Amino acid sequence: MTTLATTGSDSGSAAGDTLTRDALAVLQPGFDGTTAPDWVRRRLGEGLASVALFGRNVVAEEQVTALTAQLRAERDDLLVAIDEESGDVTRLDVRTGSSFPGNHALGAVDDPDLTRAVSRELGRRLAACGVTFDWAPSADVNANADNPVIGVRSFGASTDLVARHTAAWVEGLQSTGVAACTKHFPGHGDTNVDSHHAVPRIDVDADILYERELPPFRAAIAAGTRAVMSAHILVPALDPDRPGTLSRRILTELLRGELGYQGLIVTDGMEMRAISGTYGLEHGVVLAIAAGADAICVGGGLCDEGTVLKLRDALVAAVRSGELAEERLADAAARVRDLAAWTARARGGPDTEPQPEIGLVAARRALRVTRTGTAAPVNTPVYVAQFEPARNIAVGDQTPWGVAADLGRLLPGTAFGSFTGEGAGAAALAAAGGRRIVAVVRDEHRHDWMGSALDTLLAARPDTVVVEMGLPQATPRGALHIATYGAARVCGVAAAEAVLAD
Repeated sequence: MTTLATTGSDSGSAAGDTLTRDALAVLQPGFDGTTAPDWVRRRLGEGLASVALFGRNVVAEEQVTALTAQLRAERDDLLVAIDEESGDVTRLDVRTGSSFPGNHALGAVDDPDLTRAVSRELGRRLAACGVTFDWAPSADVNANADNPVIGVRSFGASTDLVARHTAAWVEGLQSTGVAACTKHFPGHGDTNVDSHHAVPRIDVDADILYERELPPFRAAIAAGTRAVMSAHILVPALDPDRPGTLSRRILTELLRGELGYQGLIVTDGMEMRAISGTYGLEHGVVLAIAAGADAICVGGGLCDEGTVLKLRDALVAAVRSGELAEERLADAAARVRDLAAWTARARGGPDTEPQPEIGLVAARRALRVTRTGTAAPVNTPVYVAQFEPARNIAVGDQTPWGVAADLGRLLPGTAFGSFTGEGAGAAALAAAGGRRIVAVVRDEHRHDWMGSALDTLLAARPDTVVVEMGLPQATPRGALHIATYGAARVCGVAAAEAVLAD
């Protein structure tokens, strides 16, 4: 490990050097580009112990491997984190769509051994790229089907189902030496606001929270999850004043005290408006560490050196002013270094036989196919009408989805169009001409315009095939209805096969 002298006003003091190193150690920043910037490499020598990769940092697995090797030339035990849930939220496959179905598809199959195998293969791929820390899985119970940010990221609406698959996912991933990060504590499933934009609020009593939201986290802790991610949600039954990320009652008294968790606590992205828009980024970071968080996720948006230095300096200033106890910052930094040491020891993990097809196997098993009409089978080129809703920030807008590419491969001559908003159905009908239509939707139940578009298509063309790639909450309709339980690339492959197989 290369060690460089700390710059700035703290360079002449051993105590100051320790303080600034601890402040850097608790940050998990992102950066721009597909190679390691000089500023990141320099700060690694000054105490930075983690970096985070986002979609903008990924072109191909070989490039990610080279990037992590560049970084580890400066610090061998570096934590390299990524937000790779598989399914709809993918960074490793950001430009192609995920090779693995997401949680909701795995929950629909309800085979924990399959879930464990999928996460093990994901972990094998991450480890091969030099990634050692995955901000996954989501342990949120999907108690609100209208949730704008969780949805198919959840294993399901049953607490017991979510608990057993969360544990299996953690076990599979960590068997490869990649640390799991179970999220979003104390549970983001029953919200109707996206915390990227504002503070969600869960107004249920403590008994419901303990019975519904917490068991998956207990299961993850029992399975040995190395990290837990906090949620920027206000839960008045637990803390009427501060959201989970900033709540000592939630992070220290509940998670550490009552649930007995001793691993790393990392925040959700601190630029999210639920924190930065209410408390300010720098003050929010200080409050999070004081509340019991150990690591600060930042860099999904703000990914420059100036942000890292401002947060470092805010933590140092808070210790010196007495707002943040020096012992709390030191404890947080020690937990980060402990996890870094575990990943360094575990890197490579036990040799596991690659299972490159396990994702497609799981996606095929997750399909639910319902025939509601008597139309002829599909065996000639079709028109794929994809109804595109606005995507949430967690999913992002870089990742392709749907069935058009795969139907085009299976049925050469297939055409495609994307439609949204009022009049989408009529526009799709006109574009299709006389061709058979395959309508692809995502969370039909959440979008009135999408339901109206299907009404228009089915009234004119009852032989239309409907593929639902979100939560299958709406009543199945169409000559053939295929629910994939997610929009991963492999879900599209499986759905296209099912269109032709019927």
